[in-house]
Amino acid sequence: MSRVPMTVAGEAALRAELDRLKSDDRPRVIAAIAEAREHGDLKENAEYHAAREQQGFIEGRIQDLESKLSNCHVIDVKSMAHTGKVIFGTTVTILNLDTDETKTYQIVGDDEADIKQNKISVNSPIARGLVGKEEGDVVCIQTPGGATEYEIDSVEHI
Repeated sequence: MSRVPMTVAGEAALRAELDRLKSDDRPRVIAAIAEAREHGDLKENAEYHAAREQQGFIEGRIQDLESKLSNCHVIDVKSMAHTGKVIFGTTVTILNLDTDETKTYQIVGDDEADIKQNKISVNSPIARGLVGKEEGDVVCIQTPGGATEYEIDSVEHI
């Protein structure tokens, strides 16, 4: 499996979730299963079946997080020299040349992408169009609404 890029904050968030699942959620579900077993007949025990289902979800998520963390390549953009070039992890402000609207995005890994927080995946059409370009460049990006021209206003290593 190839290495997947991830920001420092993204790795920290996944590690925090993994720690919470292992230290809080897993023991709580194990205790709920034990309590439900004490109630007798397991065939008709809804609490038992619900706890077992939740346990399956937690164990699956733990495996998923451990796999992602073992295959990630953490990139700390703050430690890199600022060249004005758009790279993974940078925060880019772009100007739509048709509408004069500015947008700011941070280019992150697939697991960290959240458009509500202006974090876009490095594999998104906008990020693919921006990576490798520099401040002041004009790029044409194919979006679902058609081709749009943007000017790269600023590139920050935040």
